[in-house]
Amino acid sequence: MVNEVRARPLGRLCRLVGIYVAVVAATIFALAVLSAAAPSQAPTEAWVHAVIVAVFAVLLPLRLRAAERGSVRAARAVGIIAAVLLVVNVVQALIPDLYPVWMRVEMIGIAVVMVGVIAVVVGDRT
Repeated sequence: MVNEVRARPLGRLCRLVGIYVAVVAATIFALAVLSAAAPSQAPTEAWVHAVIVAVFAVLLPLRLRAAERGSVRAARAVGIIAAVLLVVNVVQALIPDLYPVWMRVEMIGIAVVMVGVIAVVVGDRT
C-alpha cells in the first residue's frame, strides 16, 4: 500500500514525545498548585493554553503509535502537529504580558522539543 511502510522503531521520536507529554503534565500540575498558592501565576489564559496542549499530548502519542506500525500518513501527522505546536508556542510566548514568565519558559521549551520532533520526522524520510 502507498501509505504504509514496514514497521520501524522510532526511539528518538518516542523520547521527544515522552518529554513533551511530561512537560505538559508538569505544567498542569504547576498550574493546579499555583491556582491555590499564587493565583496571579495561574491566569485563565494559562489554563486555556495548558488544556489545548494537553489535547495534543494525547493526540501526538496516538499518531506516533500508528507511525511506528509503518503509517506514512501518521508520521506526516506527527510532523504537522509538531510544526503547529512550534509556531503557536513561540508566537504565544512572545505576546507581552499574556502569560507569566515561568509559562513562557515552558512554551519555549516545548518549541525546542518540537524542533527536535520535526528534525527526526524530516530526517526519517531521507
